[in-house]
Amino acid sequence: MIKAIFIDYTGTMVQEDEPYTRELIAYFMAHSDLKSPVEILKVVWTKVKEIEVTSHGDAFEPVDVRTDRILEYCVENCGLVGDLKYMHEVWSKIWVHAPLYDDVKPFFERAKLPIYVITNDDLRYVEESMRLKGLKPAGIISADMAKSCKPDQGIFKKAMETAGVSAEEAVLIGDSLTSDVEPALKLGIAPIYISREKKADLGDVKVVRTLDEVTV
Repeated sequence: MIKAIFIDYTGTMVQEDEPYTRELIAYFMAHSDLKSPVEILKVVWTKVKEIEVTSHGDAFEPVDVRTDRILEYCVENCGLVGDLKYMHEVWSKIWVHAPLYDDVKPFFERAKLPIYVITNDDLRYVEESMRLKGLKPAGIISADMAKSCKPDQGIFKKAMETAGVSAEEAVLIGDSLTSDVEPALKLGIAPIYISREKKADLGDVKVVRTLDEVTV
């Protein structure tokens, strides 16, 4: 029997295409060799995922450290110049102020099971985001709490420990195959893949377009 819902934060609950993201992209375009949003997002997200994969255990780094590493990489490899402190501040505003998708609040309001937010961002940022958005999850399992970034299993094990459930008693809702669906399957947690932009078929894995379709 399912007793808890785990839900990814960025891309599942909050939007990635939002004002502060666009501000950061515009600054990149004006101050680096990267001259299109597509090129910038490819470089940055590739580096984000590369760093997150190794950020766990003794090698764990908080999100602020990871962010500085990415900016320094762009200085060394992409001709980035300008105010790195300003860029970091804008980036941190994304973690707090990115707007919710329209289906998130109704999902929280109708859910009969406790909902736990899982995030690679640090606890203080997501706590502030939840406060500003008026959401009250049963818990937030952050990377700095677990000393583990998705897709490492440590953050999911911390979520199960926090919720007091086994893998068979939880579902995980997320928008990433590599960071959400695959590690959930390896642990025995039932994943629900949310594909907001287009239809997807993952065989036995449940796929939804919106949280309105989630009935657990």
